[in-house]
Amino acid sequence: MYLADRSAPASEGAKTAPGRGPVRAPAVASTVLALGAVSMITDISSEMVTAVLPLYLIAGLGLSPLGFGALDGVYNGVSALVQLTGGHLADRARNHKLIAGIGYGLSALCKPLLLLAHSLGPISVILTLERTGKGLRTAPRDALISLSTPPELQGRAFGVHRAMDTTGALLGPLAAFLILSVTVDGYDAVFGVSACVAVLGVVVLMLFVPSGGAPAPTPAKATATMGTAAAGAATAVPDADRPAPVRLRDALGLLRLPRLRNLAVCAVLLGLTTVSDAFVYLLLQRRTGIGDQWFPLLPLGTAAVFLLLAVPAGALADRIGRRTVFLTGHALLLTGYGLLLWAPAWPALPFLVLALHGMFYAATDGVLPAAVAATVPGELRATGMALVGTGQALARFGCSLAFGGAWTLWGTGPALAAAAAGLLCCAAVAGVVLRPAAPQEARTDSNRTEPTRSA
Repeated sequence: MYLADRSAPASEGAKTAPGRGPVRAPAVASTVLALGAVSMITDISSEMVTAVLPLYLIAGLGLSPLGFGALDGVYNGVSALVQLTGGHLADRARNHKLIAGIGYGLSALCKPLLLLAHSLGPISVILTLERTGKGLRTAPRDALISLSTPPELQGRAFGVHRAMDTTGALLGPLAAFLILSVTVDGYDAVFGVSACVAVLGVVVLMLFVPSGGAPAPTPAKATATMGTAAAGAATAVPDADRPAPVRLRDALGLLRLPRLRNLAVCAVLLGLTTVSDAFVYLLLQRRTGIGDQWFPLLPLGTAAVFLLLAVPAGALADRIGRRTVFLTGHALLLTGYGLLLWAPAWPALPFLVLALHGMFYAATDGVLPAAVAATVPGELRATGMALVGTGQALARFGCSLAFGGAWTLWGTGPALAAAAAGLLCCAAVAGVVLRPAAPQEARTDSNRTEPTRSA
């Protein structure tokens, strides 16, 4: 669907049709919708496997919970580390679709291999390769979204993409459980169907996502960034006729951009105090006494709220400022922690916590890359997003390890109280660091991007 652009003046966001006056351009580019469809299809495939993998490994292959925890850490850590490689390769090759396609293709190739693996070693290798594919595609995909969207509509575009992606996250587990209930060799059937769905996602990418990587035209007035980012940094591209080569030194030099560096630092700080979803659901179950049969539905509650609010939250960030929405999301998460710590065991408590959890993701998951896009030159867009995304993912992985240790040593209450206190402090720091830049500082940021563009 196309969403009407209501955030830009008619003189900037509209075209004139002969005899009919201004005609408003779609607020969400076709590239964004195509990538959303690819992500939705791929997420259906991935979540089908993710939903049954713990049962398959522990109940089917006899893997210990400790072994599964270690495998899960590798499963998520590899993706975070490979993001940097995917982002740099996409910028260096100047073909974001190619690198994203390699990532999607590698993940799709791994799905049917699960049918042939029946021991921990081969399965570990296959899962590592699958996560490598995810890491390769994430930054180029987000760069394609940002480069095809005007700066003042970045939040909405990422919100649409995340909503479509979350639709896949909802449908995948439901499809897996349906297959398990109607087939004899349930796990093999899930892996087989997942492989077919993954191939469909690659086909959609090849047919409907354009190869162009040029940044979208920038209106004269770009607003609602997280802070005041330099307009030149958001739109700088090399000469189309003689593009300058992108070197590793240029990519590392992105951290010299004050606004990007501030975003990266704040993403890491907040990630270090963001308790993982699995722990939140376990805490909610222990706090409210939810039965084991209902536990698999808890992630669907978060995903449903995220799906409903991702687009409105992105559009709101474009209008009132991404910093405000981003920090509000963490305030909502902190409220959820408070309910888990001190609220009575009301019947409505699970719904309140899941709603706040979903609202947190809606206010942050698409808003952060939209803010990053406003601070990074076009020719290094994927690398900049990979830097921030990798830092945040590794920080959240570290938080999971620390929270698990604190739970073991202190118990659930003190561990969550420590995480909540840390989140409050880090959010306060982020509120100061991400404050809107003064005009003189914004001009300084713009000047600092010039060497990067000419390198």
